[in-house]
Amino acid sequence: MALNLVFAPFGVVADVLRDWWSVQGRGMRWVVYGLLVLFALVLPSDVIGDVMSPHTEWQTLLFFPIGGYILLAIGLNVVVGQAGLLDLGYVAFFAVGGYTMAIFGKYHGWNFWEILVVGVLIAALSGIVLGAPTLRLRGDYLAIVTLGFGEIIRISAQNWDYVNGPNGISGIPHPPNLSEWSFPDGQPWEFLGVAGMSPFTYGALDGRPYYYLMLVVIIAVIIFCKRLENSRVGRSWAAIREDEDAAELMGVPTFKFKLAAFAIGAAIGGAAGVVYGSQATSIIPNNFPFILSATILAAVVLGGSGNLPGVMVGAFLVAWLPEYFRGLAEYRILIFGGALVVMMALRPEGILPSRRRQAELAEGTGGMGSLGAEVGGPDTHAAAVEGAK
Repeated sequence: MALNLVFAPFGVVADVLRDWWSVQGRGMRWVVYGLLVLFALVLPSDVIGDVMSPHTEWQTLLFFPIGGYILLAIGLNVVVGQAGLLDLGYVAFFAVGGYTMAIFGKYHGWNFWEILVVGVLIAALSGIVLGAPTLRLRGDYLAIVTLGFGEIIRISAQNWDYVNGPNGISGIPHPPNLSEWSFPDGQPWEFLGVAGMSPFTYGALDGRPYYYLMLVVIIAVIIFCKRLENSRVGRSWAAIREDEDAAELMGVPTFKFKLAAFAIGAAIGGAAGVVYGSQATSIIPNNFPFILSATILAAVVLGGSGNLPGVMVGAFLVAWLPEYFRGLAEYRILIFGGALVVMMALRPEGILPSRRRQAELAEGTGGMGSLGAEVGGPDTHAAAVEGAK
């Protein structure tokens, strides 16, 4: 009961925010968007970093894992949260993007912006290749197939001499400098942590320009995903997630829309891999383990599957909390895992779920294939007891 009292405010705050947001006009919404972007721009400040990351360099942590996890979670949310397809091999598309950056940048001398486009297309094609023969499966069967695909990509990279096997590819070029302009010294730039920084100059030491590059990609992907969510495609995904058979009977071409979800989610994962590879300068197969797929999936479920702000909050917490408690050494992972278990037991819909997702869980349809649909909510349990009488 005490733990329920601790987690109860999450639901109250989420409902209050949703109710307030629903009555706001376009002008107020643009003001909020502007303030959020402004906050993201000043986030690398040392003042914030001293509080948020006492044991790790804050600017590098913002780029990856925080920024990378958020971008990956947004992409996986398209597959899991919006279309209701359980994907346990999402790291494969991240690897495809990373190796695309390494191969075309190191071996062929391509420009980063050219590789970004090619990486997105190759990752989307990989999603189609995976989805075309497997998306007629559902639930745990689909999950196992996607898990296998993720391991195939990693093991293939380990045994492929062209990418140096387990040694990977090093010496990946950075993005080309767009400008040598830098922020002036003095206030308020020193307080914001950007004094003397060149935001469009990409080197090996300063992680802040890469964070801003990741931020631009994240904003573009958010706009794209929100437009999709409010379109015919998004409504079709919601219908498939809630009841695929009913959606098909109503004329929704379910296979086509599921394949589109896989391709779009894979493309976003590929973009994350390209941006990550441009800063890492070295890509090895061990950068893409299965546990990364599980971690991103945990972020999506923790934040609120199907709700974009919730997914971003979940990804931020999953990436930041282990680093914040790094001083606890190996116990930090134990504590973090325990917190996730408690959260999922007491608030399975996540920190900031969508109301539709909450209704699905209450009705016993988890919106994540048959795996989620097998989990009955309190309403279905009461109905079952009443029916037995």
